[in-house]
Amino acid sequence: MKSLETKQINNLFEWLDEIMLHKSDPQSFSQESWDKWNSYMVHRYLSMNISYIDIVNYVQKINPQNKQQIYTIYREMIPKKKLWLKYVKNENKRNLKQIPEYIAEYFNCSLGEAENYIDILRKHGVKGILWEMGLNEEETNKLLKEAKL
Repeated sequence: MKSLETKQINNLFEWLDEIMLHKSDPQSFSQESWDKWNSYMVHRYLSMNISYIDIVNYVQKINPQNKQQIYTIYREMIPKKKLWLKYVKNENKRNLKQIPEYIAEYFNCSLGEAENYIDILRKHGVKGILWEMGLNEEETNKLLKEAKL
């Protein structure tokens, strides 16, 4: 019987390569390698590929401490090919400043709800409300520009 060689994994990207390309036996990794496994980050990166979203949705329901089980499921379900998983960043880095206050006053709601309304209303809807609240076009455009709406 051939003994398995112990593999050393040093970071998340090496784990992703194992899942998608090498597909090594889960018993072949050292305990140090398993200590570097992060279920949350593996799920997060794999979900960046639209083809894997259903698989990730299924697998992330497993207890994150069951590292070998999660690895095995991914290893078996994800096709063997090298992929670049582009990390999708949140591009909603807005500087809303005073706009939520106007929206909250207009709808008589909390600031958190007002921010949700801003997402729904978008630029045109927010602009109309700001005008109704008595802001002139110059003030409205300045607020919208600062908020990156």
